[in-house]
Amino acid sequence: MTSTLVERTAMPHASSLRPTLAPRRDAARTHPTGAPVVEARGFRFSYGATEVLKGISLGVERHAVTAIIGPSGCGKSTFLRAINRMHELLPDVRHSGELLLDGQSIYAPGRDLVDLRRRVGMVFQRPNPFPKSIFDNVAYGPAVNRLTLKRDLPELVERCLRQAALWDEVKDRLHEPGTGLSGGQQQRLCIARALANAPEVLLMDEPCSALDPIATQKVEQLIFELKQQYTIAIVTHNMQQAARVSDYTGFFDRGELIEFGETEQLFTAPVQERTEAYITGRFG
Repeated sequence: MTSTLVERTAMPHASSLRPTLAPRRDAARTHPTGAPVVEARGFRFSYGATEVLKGISLGVERHAVTAIIGPSGCGKSTFLRAINRMHELLPDVRHSGELLLDGQSIYAPGRDLVDLRRRVGMVFQRPNPFPKSIFDNVAYGPAVNRLTLKRDLPELVERCLRQAALWDEVKDRLHEPGTGLSGGQQQRLCIARALANAPEVLLMDEPCSALDPIATQKVEQLIFELKQQYTIAIVTHNMQQAARVSDYTGFFDRGELIEFGETEQLFTAPVQERTEAYITGRFG
């Protein structure tokens, strides 16, 4: 990760506070390669009378990391959770506009929510392993959803734990409780659990906010590696993290998408004054 680390200068001017990006190892892949995997078109979302998202339009590109940044309460987590309809059990929620997965409406009548949430995995702010063994945490989804034969589960568990850079640390304790792992290990276990369902898209809502710097670095490196196979959208309050791991960044403020584009462009030459003010620390 050292080649993509972001540093801040000590100069007192506001413009110097902007994260400075080193050359990206995957610079050739930061341009769209086709239709977005997830696309919002004028998407609005409300809790009761409170409109939280106000006409969001953006695309989440295939095999890339898209970061959503913005001040607290700007709607970034609401947008992420809308992609796999995590708000379904809340009372009096409304939406309008379009939110598409592979060109098909996520909110279409009769949409199979089990299938949607298999295709769109989610990793939350705080690690939330099941009160089961490490093995069963990863095997549970594929077993319940009948995605894998029982005899093939050990191979699947190993593969997902390897993808999550956790196998070497837990291979001799697979039948111990997942809750007994460290915080960083638990978060990587949750990532392995999401990968076991063979998702197309992986959503991450502040995945490192509860982790120490060493665990954060491991998860960031993992995100970089996983985008070779998955499409990733991440919400983060940490602009340095967004600059390190993402190919595209969207800046939200008060429910609106203020600016969206390639991460390097947005952090080094933002178009909108509000974006400039936020990334240089003048508000937020």
